[in-house]
Amino acid sequence: MVSDKNIFEEKKLGQAQDFGLLKKLTPYVRPYRVLFTYTFLLIILITGLDLTIPYITKVAIDRYIVPENTILPEKGTRDRLLRFDLSDPEVSKIVSAFPGLFQTSKNTAVISYEKISQLPYNTIVSLRKNDLTGVSYAAAALLVLVIASFFLNFIMVILIEYAGQMMMHDLRMKLFSHIQNLSIHFFTKNPVGRLVTRVTNDTQNMHEMFTSVMVFILKDFFMLIGITAVLFSVDWRLSVAVYTVFPFVFYATYKFSRSARQAFRTLRIKIAEINSKFSETIGGMQVIQLFRQENANYNQFNKINTAHFKAGMQQITVFALFMPLIETISSVALAVVIFYGGESIINQRISLGTLVIFISYIKMFFRPIRDIAEKYNITLNAMSSAERMFLILEDSDMLPEADTKQQAQIPARLKSLTFNHVTFSYVRDEVVLNDVSLDIRSGETIAIVGPTGSGKTSLVNLITRFYDPDTGSVMINGEDIRKFKISDLRSKLALVTQDPYIFSGSIRNNIFPGKDPVSDRKINDILEASFCKSFVEKLPDGIDSEMSESGSSLSSGERQLISIARALAHNPELIIFDEATSYVDSETENKIQEALSNLMKNRTCIIIAHRLSTARIADRIVVVLNGKIIETGTHETLLKQKGFYYRLNQVQS
Repeated sequence: MVSDKNIFEEKKLGQAQDFGLLKKLTPYVRPYRVLFTYTFLLIILITGLDLTIPYITKVAIDRYIVPENTILPEKGTRDRLLRFDLSDPEVSKIVSAFPGLFQTSKNTAVISYEKISQLPYNTIVSLRKNDLTGVSYAAAALLVLVIASFFLNFIMVILIEYAGQMMMHDLRMKLFSHIQNLSIHFFTKNPVGRLVTRVTNDTQNMHEMFTSVMVFILKDFFMLIGITAVLFSVDWRLSVAVYTVFPFVFYATYKFSRSARQAFRTLRIKIAEINSKFSETIGGMQVIQLFRQENANYNQFNKINTAHFKAGMQQITVFALFMPLIETISSVALAVVIFYGGESIINQRISLGTLVIFISYIKMFFRPIRDIAEKYNITLNAMSSAERMFLILEDSDMLPEADTKQQAQIPARLKSLTFNHVTFSYVRDEVVLNDVSLDIRSGETIAIVGPTGSGKTSLVNLITRFYDPDTGSVMINGEDIRKFKISDLRSKLALVTQDPYIFSGSIRNNIFPGKDPVSDRKINDILEASFCKSFVEKLPDGIDSEMSESGSSLSSGERQLISIARALAHNPELIIFDEATSYVDSETENKIQEALSNLMKNRTCIIIAHRLSTARIADRIVVVLNGKIIETGTHETLLKQKGFYYRLNQVQS
């Protein structure tokens, strides 16, 4: 098989379509829309509470601490006055004691704010007891609002985290399920590290976006709208003066978003490449050390890591410029408030409370902008991850299933397996099998031999429907296997490869992966038939002994025997051995051949063999060369023909 050039490179993405990506995420949000609705309502309520706190401060200042300007009818000027009710005996007594400081009119006494300091301290406290009570109420109201905001924020975080965790659970399972159903060709184009990045890092980035961004962006958005509405309702002139700086904020945000987006997209690519290279290094460590390629491999990894570093520095540079710029604009806006608001107080157009509330709200206004910038960091990361995840989810590189109307029922018994003028290639214009026709009868043992690259394994890939032929068809009982459901087809087959994969977990789970319990007698029979019993019994926990990754704690021969036991436990009608004895010593090979001769009765068997000693037990030997069948017959017949098989036998002998 010839590989495509640069098949491990990431796809180049065009213009980012964030709204399109969010639309694709809608199906994962929909099941939890009730939780998001509650969260949305909580956000509105919490925002209202946060906006109320500065306004209570304004009321406390203007109504109880420093009175608003009041026009003096007698003088026609504005002055800060404190009013008191003369119906209160204590107030009436104080006014009578200091007649020169008060002006009286009917049941009201008025004193200038500047003159009240001339009164004794205890007298001031007595006069302003209602103001002190009002300040106490204002402080209590603030405390109640803060406590209420705390509990509402707690409930909101719990709801959104639950929804976010469930959404990412669904997305990860969808991604995992989709990857499992993709064709083998897909995995030749995508290294393990890249796929691991998609299922782990990228889905985690999406979780952070839904939990940290969606809620707080909405909250910040409502906060900005609320602050704007309150400020313009309090004093529109001062609001207009302050908002003149905001076009600079919007322009800076626009430039920031365009620069940061490309940096994050590059980061996602480089992280996947780092994971892929690291995974490849760990898997091939023996080869790297054996051929002393540590330095070369280090340089390759350093190149990828340096590219990741540069992308990270590009991202940091963008933020290093943007955040101080926002702080500068925030300071300019505050300076405008102090200058214009201070002038308005001097001109007695606004109260001190109005200036205080403007300063508070302006600080609150730029806090969401800074938050949005930081959350945009997470959003860009998540959108870059989403792009890559949906590239996989939208990848249709999978074998087509026949539709329900055309789908055929898998036969109960396999009577014949036929290759009908099959032509196949992994890469366009590079033919691997050329017009191959072959009939295999039920219960027959076929050995397929030929030099490396002749197309032997490709025949197996077509039988198992890892690939489909370009032309022609593979048929079971005269019916094209593409009409069968793939899972039904593979339930009839068992494949033992030349380098079997052993999963982490117990030997029992590797041989009997299903949930259904298996009797001890059946386990014993299969272990004996596959010659696994002798070495399994020597393990500390027997068949329940845990295996390391890829079964590295076992010898190649033991892994091969376990894979044979796994095939036998599947109880297939067709057993395929692809170079099953290539990595097995002579003693183990003899055991396998002895087991094959007993276990292949009443089963159809295909043996892909380099060693002709394995092929001799077959009923018929098929010789493949350059993608074509050139000879068929028994071992003795082919030797008598003195053709290509005869020469192979001479070489091996």
